[in-house]
Amino acid sequence: MRTASALAFTLLLLGTSLAGCAGLGGGDDGKDSDQSLEVPLWEVGDWWLYTFSTPDYSDDTARLVVASDTEEDGSAYMLAISSETEARRHAVLNHNPFLGRITKDNLSAFENGIAQPVLTFPLAKGDSWSFSLFSNDWSATILDISGNLAIISAQSSDGASLDYVYDEAVGFFSSFIWTDADGSENLRMMLAAGGEAHTGEVFFVRGGDLYSNVWDNSGPDAEFRDTFLVSDHPSSGEWTEMIYFLDASCGSGASTISLTLRDHTSISALARVWGPGAEELGTLGTIPYPSEEYTLTLTFTGNTNLRLKIAGGITESWTL
Repeated sequence: MRTASALAFTLLLLGTSLAGCAGLGGGDDGKDSDQSLEVPLWEVGDWWLYTFSTPDYSDDTARLVVASDTEEDGSAYMLAISSETEARRHAVLNHNPFLGRITKDNLSAFENGIAQPVLTFPLAKGDSWSFSLFSNDWSATILDISGNLAIISAQSSDGASLDYVYDEAVGFFSSFIWTDADGSENLRMMLAAGGEAHTGEVFFVRGGDLYSNVWDNSGPDAEFRDTFLVSDHPSSGEWTEMIYFLDASCGSGASTISLTLRDHTSISALARVWGPGAEELGTLGTIPYPSEEYTLTLTFTGNTNLRLKIAGGITESWTL
């Protein structure tokens, strides 16, 4: 990426310096708090390595890569991931809003097909604006400009907050934290490294939620049956695959779980059985041939827990 200052990398949260990887550095380029930061110019192959932490899923790391600079008739970039598995994970967990198209004017992410200005350039202390993200409306203010950093806080009417730091030296966020009104963190996104000229294949999976549920059973034996329809992506046509993510655990004794997912022809698309003491966490998989209707059948005995998410996916790839 090309910015007004030399390329350097820092790990900073709200202006506090953190220890980084060897070879990463940071510094103040002499900017005063009354100066502004200009929008960076990304180039194909620029990349950022982030860690993502959420309360419901184990931490994961993803290398975000600029795959294209010709999206939206040349007005947007495409931000992809260097791993197809990670692209699928992000499509089904849906915790990274900064994948896919990113506008060139403000590095705006798209939600429900609309560009959302999480940043508005040039960035200057005291600037305020509004946007939508995570299905919520936010009012943002730049609290300070400190060297290469813009320190920003956004509030929603329900008391939730977004606290994030844009770093001009890296051309993107050094941190991005989403916190509920009760203080619980929904997402912590932290920069670990970055660079230019990534080579190899990169991926973006356009996802859409199809099914999600959680079951906790500590009483008598139980059976659950549900059906759901799989329709096309609203603008991009048929899914190329379905992606599932599951966590399952059984207590001791006679605790068991059985899971069967069948399509409209009664062919089993997914089947699992867990016995006493079994645990399977963070499993990611695909179902290759979506159909119009699926039937899910579950049985539980003893102390059990199951979480299941299913999303449709349309995979795009680029070779850099």
